[in-house]
Amino acid sequence: MTGFPWHAFAPNLAWAAAAALAVMLVTFAVAVRVGLHRVVDVAWGIGFAAVAVVTFAASAGHGDLTRRLLVTALTAVWGLRLAVHIARRGRGHGEDPRYEEMLAKAPGNRDAYALRKVYLLQGALVWLVSLPVQAAQYVSGPPSALAWAGTALWAVGLGFEAVGDAQLARFKADPATKGQIMDRGLWAWTRHPNYFGDFCVWWGLFLLACDAPAAAAVSVVSPLVMSLLLIRGSGKRLLERHMADRPGYAGYRARTSGFFPLPPRRR
Repeated sequence: MTGFPWHAFAPNLAWAAAAALAVMLVTFAVAVRVGLHRVVDVAWGIGFAAVAVVTFAASAGHGDLTRRLLVTALTAVWGLRLAVHIARRGRGHGEDPRYEEMLAKAPGNRDAYALRKVYLLQGALVWLVSLPVQAAQYVSGPPSALAWAGTALWAVGLGFEAVGDAQLARFKADPATKGQIMDRGLWAWTRHPNYFGDFCVWWGLFLLACDAPAAAAVSVVSPLVMSLLLIRGSGKRLLERHMADRPGYAGYRARTSGFFPLPPRRR
């Protein structure tokens, strides 16, 4: 693992942690003021964008400029699109049932409990998951074919997220489909096009760091953790548990792939 500027990358880890923490603390202050902790979901994407921008500034004089600009832009586009989408989706709604249920069990002050269990934890996850974004910006040499393949995989992921979110929003807004299970478009091929999209985005960003073995080794934990969260953690598993009793969901589950897109099975 030679050739990687560890002396410059090590301080960047602290700068990235500070950026993620700052986003979460500002979001916490906003949440307390408006009385809704669901705003932390908006901060998830913003946190990654902040880490990418801070790393771009900190990595000046290191790494390849094309790669630095590319990984910063890809991360910011993904993060800000996600933040805008979640903000629009939650407009006019009350507290998220997940947070309401969790805060009902708070042993003391609800806000202090939320700070520890939600905001600081998400800040730590932003820092951990963003390791490829940080490491890639210190890799020397122009992007290889592997890095451009990662960019293409990122584009596939963003497409699945954006198209899937738009299809679901239109479905929910149509009075004719009220109370029905969304099983059209990308949702006919996978029960979770948005989570599959996230999966592609983070494996794609990881490939941008793989031109340097040291950067790949230090950041491979990121897509692995994200994959675990999406498939076994707070993503797919939690949502499907919430949807299990909805009329028609059992049939939808039987004919539709659980994660990776596949042609729908016959009814």
